[in-house]
Amino acid sequence: MAEVCNRCGLPQDLCACEELDKDAARIVVRLEMRRFRKPTTLIEGFNPKRADLEKIARELKNKLACGGTAKEGYVLLQGDHRDLIKTHLVQLGFNETAIEVQ
Repeated sequence: MAEVCNRCGLPQDLCACEELDKDAARIVVRLEMRRFRKPTTLIEGFNPKRADLEKIARELKNKLACGGTAKEGYVLLQGDHRDLIKTHLVQLGFNETAIEVQ
């Protein structure tokens, strides 16, 4: 028997909940200076209950060749990646108009 989505009740192969969540998210990308003046890119606006932050962080770290982590509703990447992050988030399925780079 096919697995059923907990949110919409449809079978997993027909479920579109994750895609709808990506369209509705308003993502803010900003640069933050951490200890010892280390630049870090902070990506906020994900719903931690609906978005798989670990998966998003892993894919961004692989594409940008950097370290980082996924915490409570945000992804933290080591280094300044503000110029490249928007294209990679669009490739992951997020809406381009909902991404704000500061």
